Amino acid sequence: MQISKYIISIIVLSILIISCSGEVTVPVPKPRMYPRVDFPNREYQAYNSPDCNYSFEYPKYANVIQDKYQFGDQSVNECWFNLEFSNLNASLHCDYTSIDKEKFGSLMQDAFKIVSKHNIKANFREESIIQNEQNVGGLLFSIKGPVATPYQFYLSDTTEHFFRASLYFNSRVNPDSMKIIHDFIKTDIDHMIKTFSWTYL
Repeated sequence: MQISKYIISIIVLSILIISCSGEVTVPVPKPRMYPRVDFPNREYQAYNSPDCNYSFEYPKYANVIQDKYQFGDQSVNECWFNLEFSNLNASLHCDYTSIDKEKFGSLMQDAFKIVSKHNIKANFREESIIQNEQNVGGLLFSIKGPVATPYQFYLSDTTEHFFRASLYFNSRVNPDSMKIIHDFIKTDIDHMIKTFSWTYL
């Protein structure tokens, strides 16, 4: 009787060992999925304004919206506007100022101050010198990380004209999911800069 109990115990123990020796399936979380983005076909059109001293090309899928503030329907400057990428939920805020040499230094410092406000969240910042075939010069700031504006730039001839722009998104910033959109709009910004020229009266 004692032997049969011993045999039964061995059999039960063997079954337990065999059942535990198989592969253990560990649940693995699914990779995070991001919504699909349907990018429009690239086509550009000219921006020319009789009231402003510059011209450039911008995408046909973007809209130029006159920048309006609290002063009724009057904008602070008639040459300030937003380039709205509504299908990508983004806006390129643009402003222009007539300057002299003294004012150029002040506006350039302001441009650096505005960019520096994003240093707290930025992983790093890259600065690229701009010089296109129309002799328009300036500086492009690429700001990496969970920042509100990944690209900012200014253009100037240092004596008469100063143009500044910042790209903003109307949604929570997630660098991983937004990179493909950043890259797409960056190509449009590069084209805008490449075709930018001053109009001298």
